[in-house]
Parts: sequence; C-alpha cells; structure tokens
Amino acid sequence: MPVITNIDDLYRIYRRRVPRMFHDYCESGSWTEQTFRENSSDFDLIRLRQRVAVDMTNRTTATKMIGEDVAMPVALAPVGMTGMQHADGEIKAARAAEKFGVPFTLTTMSICSIEDVAEHTSKPFWFQLYVMRDQDFLARIIQRAKDAGVSALVVTLDLQILGQRHKDIKNGLSAPPKPTLANMINLSTKWRWGLGMLGTRRRQFGNIVGHAKGVSDPSDLMAWTAEQFDPKLDWKQIEQIRDMWGGKLILKGVMEPEDARMAAKIGADAIIVSNHGGRQLDGAISSIRALEPILEAVGDKVEVHLDSGIRSGQDVLKAVAMGARGTFIGRAYIYGLGAMGEAGVTRALEVIHRELDLSMAFCGHRDIKNVSRDILRVPRGFSGDWD
Repeated sequence: MPVITNIDDLYRIYRRRVPRMFHDYCESGSWTEQTFRENSSDFDLIRLRQRVAVDMTNRTTATKMIGEDVAMPVALAPVGMTGMQHADGEIKAARAAEKFGVPFTLTTMSICSIEDVAEHTSKPFWFQLYVMRDQDFLARIIQRAKDAGVSALVVTLDLQILGQRHKDIKNGLSAPPKPTLANMINLSTKWRWGLGMLGTRRRQFGNIVGHAKGVSDPSDLMAWTAEQFDPKLDWKQIEQIRDMWGGKLILKGVMEPEDARMAAKIGADAIIVSNHGGRQLDGAISSIRALEPILEAVGDKVEVHLDSGIRSGQDVLKAVAMGARGTFIGRAYIYGLGAMGEAGVTRALEVIHRELDLSMAFCGHRDIKNVSRDILRVPRGFSGDWD
C-alpha cells in the first residue's frame, strides 16, 4: 500500500483509477459550485487554540450518535452509486465502517441492495430514504429496511427536485455507463476498475431494479427515476413516514432554524445540517456556517449532526467543538474506496481518526465528549450578521 498520510493522498490515487463520469459525479457541485467549495474552505477560517502542560494520556474519541456507540463522532454518509466507484462498493464501505466502529449509511440510490449489504455485514447499518411518488415502492422499501435490521432511517429532505450538475449532464452519467465513444476511451484506461466490474453482478441500482413496478432493466430505471422524486414532500408526509418506520429517525438536509424547529417538533431523533455537499442549491451558505443558529434554535430537543465539507479530523474536531454531536463524511471515504477498495475506506477512517485524536490532545482535551467551543477561534460574524 502506498504511504497515505492525508485524504488528499487518497484523492490523487482515486482520480487516476476511477472513470471520469464517476469521479466527476463525486467531485462536483451544482451550477457555479460556490457552495461546494465553501463547504470545505469555511472550515479553514476557524482556528484552533493550542494548550500546553496538560496531561495527554488515556485519550478517547469514543462517543454516541443517536444512542449508538461509535469509535469517533463520524458516520459514513449516504452516497449515490457508491458501487460504481468500486465494484461492490457499498458492501466494502459497510464492512470497513463496521470493523472501525462507525455507522454506515446506505442510500436508496445504491448499486448494492439493502439485502446485499445486510448479508455481508453483522451489525445494523443506517438507511437513507429518498421519498418517491410511488407510495407502494415507498412502503415496501421501508419494510425491507426493517426486515434487514436497519437501526435508523435517514430521510433526505433537500432532493425533491434535482439541482443541475453540469458535469453529470456532459458526461451522460448512468449506471452502468453509456457506451459512448468518449466513455469507452476513458474506461479503457481504468483497467483496475474494469476488472472489478467484470467480476461482480452488481452494476445497476439494486434497491430499485426488480423492486419498483415496471423497472426490470437500466433503460426502464432512468425513466422511472426521472419521474419519481416527490416535489410535494412536506412535513405531514414526513410524519407519515415517521409512523410507518417506527424506529429512530434522522432528517437530513436542514439548513435553517425554522426547519430545525419543525424537525424537533415532529419527533426526529437527530437532524443533519447539510446542503447535500453543495449539489443542490448553489449559493447557499456552508453547513458549518449554518450550524450554530440551528443549535441555538433547537437546544437539546434534538441531536444535531453536520455533513458537507469534512475532509480531515480537524474538521470533525471543529464541528464537534461548535456543538455538533456527530459528523458525516462522504467524499473523503469515496476517495479511499475508489483508490483501494475496502482497505482504502479503512485508511480514510484511520487518517481522520488520527488527525482528530492528535488535534484534540494539542487543544488540551483527552475525551471528545468534553470538547467545547473554547478550543476555537471563530471569526466575528462567522455564523450570523446576514440581512
């Protein structure tokens, strides 16, 4: 294995090994990509306070997210088409997360199905739900998640309609890839990826093909998916999904205090402050800037997590110090997966954990549960002063 000291090292290998359309699907945002960029760059504006002459022995990053023990306050975020980044990608990522001791979140738009991931893991994972117009499909996929032993349902709120991502349109993104001349030329240079795909039967959306009415092959799938995201999704329907699920509920995509208060009101166990990695509304503020006003709005009524922009253990530390009870990583683990499969996901988690552990110690703390905002230097007006 090459020497990997940070997430950027994994990204450089990832970029070489994964086909362009799937690289661009991961590494892009909507429209001008302003929000995509600022999700990460805004973390750089927050500085850490170094403390000295403090006992740094017996450190721990262990904590809980929605009552579940975690090795550090990090979960693997739901990422569409993970199984196109590397053969059997969702299974490999889930196994790495399980061994490391952090939650894995499977998306509705995965290549490996709920049942596939459950069969290849031994502990419960989380499942992310996109709300579809097809109510029969919606009810059945929730039941499938129950049957698979899923321990939390993550409902994404910010994808009722799709933001425009220029690269995906230009690349003709699909799973499996469309056999255009440009795609075939690019695929011919990605022999590791190609050999992996030849060795698996999982090459299309496993949660949908064969489960949604009228969807039996990729051509049916694209038409079905284009029509299925439900633009009518509202709080009443979220309450219905809550009742249908009956277990722990996490609501993802909250960026405003008013929405956070509504999520708390309907009984969500947690909310994820997220702008979908900058892939929906370009021009929205970064997730880390949105965090504090949301925390002030909900207090301890609901657990608050943060997603979008995290690329290091220091980013995790900053988010936790600002008040987040947990964080989600997406692109960071996808880089590892595309670069080196399950071992790459493990390495991404190791890198983030080491950065988190050492930075926490330099800031004078031995237990992540005791970290607070007093370890930070935050620019004036960072989280507010907007008209």
